[in-house]
Amino acid sequence: MHVEPITCYRPRPEAAPEFASPPYDVFDEHEARDYVARHPRSFLAIDRPETSFPADHDPHADDVYERAHELLAARVTDGTLLRDGTRCYYLYRLRSQGHEQTGIVAACSVDDYNNGIVGRHELTREDKETDRVRHIEATGCQTSPVLLAYRDNPVLEVLIEAAKAAEPLYDFSDERGVRHTIWRVARPAAVESLRMMLEHVDRAYIADGHHRAAAAAHVCRDMRTGEKDHCSGNEAYNYLLCALFPASQLTILPYHRVVADVAGLSEDKLVAALADAGIAVGERQDEPVLASGPGEFGMYAFGAWRRLWVSDADGSTSEAELLQERVLGPILGIMDARGDARLSFVGGSSSPKELEHRAGEKGVAFTMCALTMGDLMRAADEGRTLPPKSTWFEPKLLSGLLIRRVNHRESVIDGALPHRSDS
Repeated sequence: MHVEPITCYRPRPEAAPEFASPPYDVFDEHEARDYVARHPRSFLAIDRPETSFPADHDPHADDVYERAHELLAARVTDGTLLRDGTRCYYLYRLRSQGHEQTGIVAACSVDDYNNGIVGRHELTREDKETDRVRHIEATGCQTSPVLLAYRDNPVLEVLIEAAKAAEPLYDFSDERGVRHTIWRVARPAAVESLRMMLEHVDRAYIADGHHRAAAAAHVCRDMRTGEKDHCSGNEAYNYLLCALFPASQLTILPYHRVVADVAGLSEDKLVAALADAGIAVGERQDEPVLASGPGEFGMYAFGAWRRLWVSDADGSTSEAELLQERVLGPILGIMDARGDARLSFVGGSSSPKELEHRAGEKGVAFTMCALTMGDLMRAADEGRTLPPKSTWFEPKLLSGLLIRRVNHRESVIDGALPHRSDS
C-alpha cells in the first residue's frame, strides 16, 4: 500500500481535550445541537455546522458549509489550531474498559481506494456522501480519519511499540472514559522505517468511514479534472486521511435496525409473513431479546419482543443481509436500504429501551448480531457489498485532533501559527 506521512493542523496540547469531539455521524440532529450547546468550542461545531443555525434552516444550504470554514478559520485565528508542516506519522492509542488498540494516522492513496486495495464492504448513501464532499470543498480539509483495518504484521507492531516509548503529544480521557493518547513520529529514520513496512501491507479494509473515503475520492476526481495536465499525482488531494489498526485489535458491536412502520400489516399478518419467509417466530414477551447467534434476531413490534431465527442460515450470509433479503425488503418494503427514510440505524451499546422508544407504537425494531472482522474482510475479498451500517466500532476515534489540508488554493487557515519543534 501507498501510505504516506502527513502535514496537518492540530490543536495545542492544552486545547485538545476541549476541542476534540466524537465523529459527526454518531449524532442525530438533536444530539449534535445539544453537544455543541454544551461544547461550543468543540470541533463538532465545525463538523456539523448546521448546529449554528435555527433548526428549520436547510442543513445543506451554502451558508451552512461556509460556516464550517468560518469556524475553522476562527480556531486558527485564536491559536487553538497550529500548523505542523513536518511530514509525520502519528500513533493513536485508545484505551477503554480494559481494551487497547493502537493505529497509525497517515495518508493513504486514493488510487489504492479506487483500485480495491483499500477494501470496501458497504455502499454509501448519496446524500451523506454529498454532505462530506461539500464539507471538504468548503474547508479545504479532510477533518476525520477513515478507520482502516489490516491483517496483523508483527514487524510493524514492533516499530509501533518502540515509537510509543517517547513522550506523547496528547494524552487525555473523554467524557465516556476513553483515554486517547497520540504520539508524533517525526525523526526521518523512524518515518522511513514505518513507510517501508507499510509498503508490505498488501491490503487494508474500511472498518468505519465509507462516506468519508468516498467523499475524498470524489473530491480527488474533481480536482484532477480541474488541474488536468498540472496534476502530478503527489498533491495532497490524491490521498485520504486514515487511521490504520491491526484487525485483531478492533471491536465490532451490533448495528440495530428500526423501521418507522410495519407497512400496514397487523401483528398476526406480520408473524405469518415472517413464517412464510422461513423465519421462526417466538412468543410475545416483555423482556428484550438481544440477538445472540448466527441467523438470530430480536424484534420489537406492537408493544412486545419476540425472538426470530432463520433455521436454514449457514453462515455464508451476514445477519444484515439475511434481514434485508428476508424481512426488510419483501415484507416491510424497504427495497433501498441506502435511501429509504423509513429505515434508521442504532449502533453500539444502545439500550433496548432506546430501540423501543425509536420504534414507538407504529414501528418495528430489530436487534442484530455483531459482524466479526473475519466476516468483514471476507466480504470485501469476495467483492460482496453488505447492507448499509453493518458494523459499529468502539471505541471511536475523536475528530479534530489531526486535520489534513488537501486544497492548495489560498485560504485564511493558512495563517495558522507554525509548530516550532521537529523533535
